[in-house]
Amino acid sequence: MPDTRDSRRRSTAERRPPARVPSSARWTARFVALAGVVDLLTVLLPPARYRLHLLTEVVPLTGVQTARAATAAVGLLLIYLSVGLRRRTREAWFLAVALAVVSAGLNVLKGLDLDAAAISAGLLAALLSGRRDYCAAAGRSSRWRALAALAGFGGAGLAFGVAEIAVRSHALEPGQSPRLWVVHAAEGMVGVTGPLRFTRPAVADAVSLTTGTMGLLAAAVALVLLLRPLGRRPGHTPDDVQRIGRLLASHGHQDSLGYFALRPDKSVIWSATGKAGVAYRVIWGVSLASGDPIGDPEAWPGAIEAWLADCRLNRWTPAVLGCGERAGLAYARQGLNAIELGDEALVDVAGFSLEGRPMRAVRQAVGRVERAGYTCQIARQKDLPPEVLAEARRACHQLRDGDVERGFSMALSRVGDPADGDCLLVLARDVEGRLRGMLQFVPWGPDGLSLDVMRRDRAADNGLIEYMVVTLLRQAATVGVARVSLNFAVLRSVFARGDRLGAGPVLRLWYQVLMLASRYWQLESLYRANAKYLPTWLPRYLCYPALADLPRIGLVALRAEAFLTVPHFRVRQRTAPTPAPSVERVTAWG
Repeated sequence: MPDTRDSRRRSTAERRPPARVPSSARWTARFVALAGVVDLLTVLLPPARYRLHLLTEVVPLTGVQTARAATAAVGLLLIYLSVGLRRRTREAWFLAVALAVVSAGLNVLKGLDLDAAAISAGLLAALLSGRRDYCAAAGRSSRWRALAALAGFGGAGLAFGVAEIAVRSHALEPGQSPRLWVVHAAEGMVGVTGPLRFTRPAVADAVSLTTGTMGLLAAAVALVLLLRPLGRRPGHTPDDVQRIGRLLASHGHQDSLGYFALRPDKSVIWSATGKAGVAYRVIWGVSLASGDPIGDPEAWPGAIEAWLADCRLNRWTPAVLGCGERAGLAYARQGLNAIELGDEALVDVAGFSLEGRPMRAVRQAVGRVERAGYTCQIARQKDLPPEVLAEARRACHQLRDGDVERGFSMALSRVGDPADGDCLLVLARDVEGRLRGMLQFVPWGPDGLSLDVMRRDRAADNGLIEYMVVTLLRQAATVGVARVSLNFAVLRSVFARGDRLGAGPVLRLWYQVLMLASRYWQLESLYRANAKYLPTWLPRYLCYPALADLPRIGLVALRAEAFLTVPHFRVRQRTAPTPAPSVERVTAWG
């Protein structure tokens, strides 16, 4: 007899919405953006004279001009709303329905544009027919913030409009009370011509432009706040840290990036059993996971389902940066797409040798540094004296190239923390005993290391990095290491084949683009630096819901890895509640 719990679990999984946005919602969002573009085009194109002549017999010319300006505003709002509709929020749907009705009326009012009005009517029908697709609600704080912004900016705009009328009061016709000033400014903010009469049309147009702009600004700020997804403050609880440590001890050999889940700017969401988790960070409405899920691969589907459910609840776009092939298949089964992002360089310690012509450049670099009198110390962090560890921390900051600490998916971003006792440091000193270079490797299971930090004094002899890496590989057996993961090479296959004879035009174009990007981000030099050790290349993947999400996910990935930096402002961030941990608690490292 089948297990009823398993059958209920399967039925629940079948009813669970996929990670991707339903096709109907995606097409509706595109339709909304198209309708917004049509509205903007009809405003830019001059109206037909015979239609305008017929219309002005019924509607004043100022009303037609106001309708044209309002149509442009509606078009811009529809384009912006298409993003919210992709997140399937009820608020975006209600606003889109209202704007579709307004757009249809304005297109008739501004020039009898029946074609554009028919598109708006079709949009309204599409929105009403697919209303059940929009089930995500904005947080209560979003609504109150939007109302507060609307009231605040609206009040400021009203005051500014009244002040401008007061300054230009010399152009008012006599007999108009200040009470009408307030009414005129308020009506101007919603695109309606107020009751005031000016002696000069230029002054009337200037006041209308000011009040209309302030009203549009208030509506736009409120709309942005209403549709902005919640964030989440990153960080681990003590229970998370203990659980990650236990899972790394039992399953950490599977993924060289597993230890980086301990970064302080990541959070972890766990499966119901607590046997697996997904490490992620929320940036600009994207929940960006990194590497493979932590823990037992049999429990990965449960952790991925919990993470995707959290994304749906908070209207985040899910994405995975740098997962392996097995994890990529697990994410693909949950509805995500995957593309190859690049390759990780893996070196087998037993098979490494400096002999042979391919290793000539590395062999010469190592020999040059050795002849200069450099020495290398290799030790676990827990075995180093406190003064040496403090020296390594200082060198990590002093020898860094630039002020920004880069890394997210393949960096720990700390050196010398007492919790990282199993991390291995490679310290290179010159003949005078000064620390001139350092490497930090994090544990990769019981017999592996994964490169984390690479620092070199620019005034040191060339070949210092090669000397440290080769010294580690030569002495790896003495510290129980059988395999080493070096740096990650983005789109390695393009660099490897793009300049070869027979490369196709698309591959050559990709190669030229990446070579241009390498002037700023050292992509090509990083690949060459890895390739000189003749490693085995392990592909890594980027997982995403839909092709339209890739540009935003790409920007978020650059932001997470600190290749794209933004000015830091102390702004209070709206945060979503952290998912409650599962019942199981871990009280010790495995």
